[in-house]
Parts: sequence; structure tokens; C-alpha cells
Amino acid sequence: MKKFNLFDEIIITDKPTLVQAINSSKLFGIDIHGEIKYEPFNNNEILIYQGKPEIADDLSKVLGKNYQLVEDANRVLIKAFSNWQELIAVNTPRASYDDTTADGIAEFSNSELEDIGWNATEFDIDYRTLVELLEEKCDGTILCIEQANPYQFSGLGFLSDNKQAKNVLFEFCQTKVKDMIENDPDFKIETLTDDELEAAQFFKVIP
Repeated sequence: MKKFNLFDEIIITDKPTLVQAINSSKLFGIDIHGEIKYEPFNNNEILIYQGKPEIADDLSKVLGKNYQLVEDANRVLIKAFSNWQELIAVNTPRASYDDTTADGIAEFSNSELEDIGWNATEFDIDYRTLVELLEEKCDGTILCIEQANPYQFSGLGFLSDNKQAKNVLFEFCQTKVKDMIENDPDFKIETLTDDELEAAQFFKVIP
């Protein structure tokens, strides 16, 4: 997965298209590629702006005080990191997972991925481990704010292919659970709880 760090990124959109969207009086969004989108938004849409602003002559103010705009010929250059809190609310309904709170990642929005995550916890495989695997192995985008000093990170993950993600997670968990049952004294087959047995069956480690 690739990071789209709002601290660093400048989103470039077409000025006439943006003006047309503003004058339309319709709810619209600007995605991370600078494309103008109208509702209903696609499931994998990642927006750096969503709203229905008042028609205004001053383009620098029309998106709101948390945006920095620079006009350049027929382009508008946008910095959006100051509006991060609002963008969490805008994008969370379409995100694969939420990594924006101090509590960490609690679930996957896709039901098949969530089944894997839920069963994996029975063998002490946490969501953080699974998400790090997804971010390393799978296609997608992490919309985030990240800075080095002092370190700060907050992000939403958007997987491009849930089937790919499912295969990656299932294979990892199946291998991990099999190894734990064979080698970890805390997970001997004869001492597994009903929930652990059910999880082992879910990962096809035992019949």
C-alpha cells in the first residue's frame, strides 16, 4: 500500500472544473488525484474535500479556512492537512480500516476480512500485525498525516482488492496458527478452548 501523506502532498485540480462544481450547488468532492466527484461517491473514493460551498468570488476561501489554496493559471493547488479531523469523518465510511485513534485498529469494514481478524485474535494475532502485513503485501492507499519530529501518525486504509487482502491474511494466519498448535505449549491441541478450536477450524488447520 502507498501512503498519501497530507502533510506533504499538494493536490492539483482543474480550476474551471472546480468553479463549475461550486456553481452547481451540488454536493461534490475532490479526490486525492485532484478529480472532481459528485455524489453518490464510489466505495473506494478517497476525498480531500467534500461539501456544497456557497458561490463565492474569492476561490481561496470557498473550501473553508482549513484549506490553503494557490491559483496558478487554470489550476488550483490545494493543501488539506489542516482539515484532517473533518476528512476522517468524510472518508471513514469507505475505509477498509481506521488507524486514527490511540486505541489502534479494532476491526475491518469488509466482513470477510473481519472474520479473519476476529478468529486470529484467538491465537493472539492482533489487528496491528494483520494491518502491517496488508500494508506491506497488498495494493491500496493509506490516507494519513505523518510527521517525523515529534512523530505523529493518523491514517485510514483503503484496500484496492479485498480478495487479494483476504488471501494474504488467510495464508499468514493459517501458517501461524498451525505453527503455534505444533510448537507453542500454550496452544496444544488438547488444551484449546472451544473458541480456539473454532478458529483453528476456520483457518483449516484442523478438520
